[in-house]
Amino acid sequence: MEVGLSDHKRHGAGQTRRLAEFSATLTFESLPSEVVSKAKLCFLDTLGCCIFGASLPPLQKLAEVAVAEGCSGQATIFGTALRTSPSWAALINGTSAHAFQLDEIHLESTLHPGSLALPASFAVAEELLSISGRDVLAAIVASYEVGIRVGLAAKGGMFKSGFHNQGTTGVFVAVAAAAHILRLSAQRTRQAFGIAGSQAAGLMAVQDGAMTKSFHSGRAAQSGVYAAQLGKRDYTGIQDVLDGDYGTFFTAFLDDWDAQPLTEGLGAQWHILRVGFKPAPASNGSITAMSAVDAIMREHGLHADDVAKVTAHVSNNTLHHCGWSYEGSRIQSVLSAQMNLRYGVAVTALERKSGVEQFHESKIRDPKILKFIECIHVEHEPKFDGDNDRYRVACRLVVESKAGAIYEKTVLYRKGSPEDPMTQDELSDKFQRLTARIGSQKSNQLIEMVSDLERLENMAGLVQTMRMSG
Repeated sequence: MEVGLSDHKRHGAGQTRRLAEFSATLTFESLPSEVVSKAKLCFLDTLGCCIFGASLPPLQKLAEVAVAEGCSGQATIFGTALRTSPSWAALINGTSAHAFQLDEIHLESTLHPGSLALPASFAVAEELLSISGRDVLAAIVASYEVGIRVGLAAKGGMFKSGFHNQGTTGVFVAVAAAAHILRLSAQRTRQAFGIAGSQAAGLMAVQDGAMTKSFHSGRAAQSGVYAAQLGKRDYTGIQDVLDGDYGTFFTAFLDDWDAQPLTEGLGAQWHILRVGFKPAPASNGSITAMSAVDAIMREHGLHADDVAKVTAHVSNNTLHHCGWSYEGSRIQSVLSAQMNLRYGVAVTALERKSGVEQFHESKIRDPKILKFIECIHVEHEPKFDGDNDRYRVACRLVVESKAGAIYEKTVLYRKGSPEDPMTQDELSDKFQRLTARIGSQKSNQLIEMVSDLERLENMAGLVQTMRMSG
């Protein structure tokens, strides 16, 4: 149902101002202990994704452009020896974080906030020796709350229309993080929100394999840095970018949205606690199907050669997001495999693993994998729709063996989600694998530093440890 402009104004009045005030004034001391603990896990997981992502070919191309443009400065590209300007550091680090589809996610808002918050906050924090670990943690929590609430207010409408939330909603995560680090007043933060909202962009067709998918995250992080820096100088933006009339964020992107999540429970309900982590570099709907086929094969002693047919029954969201046909001749890149349920199920069944090695250029057109994919079918399961998208990545998987036996497994929640969380040891192991190229000593040092982040007086030691020697 289309909501009129007067309805938006009546129900959304003051929301931008209230979010800006919350973001600008949030302190570490006001954070519950469980929120601090979760923020540190999000920090560590995102940092690992950044360091790993920086080694990938698309990131080398971005770095080459930064160098060619002479973008010198003091902001570090995580996991490299390169230093550049704050805006380019946010762009490259934000792209790195989302580059291999392993960064954490808040499912209900369809947002990966860490790949926006960490790059944006560090881009402006590194040269400010007065910024402590407590400041960074408060900035991260503030930015998660702002961005996730914007995503919840959109009710999934942007994703359904073909916009990539990482590039649209994501600018609000980034600007809140950068503005908090720069200690902008509530009014300047509000203006920065308006500047960031004008830069929101991103098309979801990139999921077919374009490098641009992770670039959306980097551009949003960069937009947030630009907006905060301009806001600091009293550059003005759309003052009521979230609750104004024609041409503001929600009215431009959506016909229907809900203002209530923007400020409901603000300062008492912490949405960062609903952020989940990813055990495999694949889409969320793929991971549940991969877990289901793995469980069936383990429990019944099946081998790939025993399988005659696999049918994944999934939500409408998963069907369109990652249930599309996988044809070797159409595959553009590893991202195509990461975003495809059929590939994820096939490689899991054949190799009994689902790590970085299973999503490699050498495998995405492997004849054996393509042959197994021919027996995989994806069908819509209406019972996984509705209920506020609670089961949108759920999967009921049916395997028929060549001997005629039928096995079934339902996985309602992705491993790593709040309902089926990864342990701290599992997250540390993931971090060590992602950061293997910087050496185990530095990797372990980073784990220790992040675990004690609130005790760091400044970021100098942490940045030095995450930087490669030149």
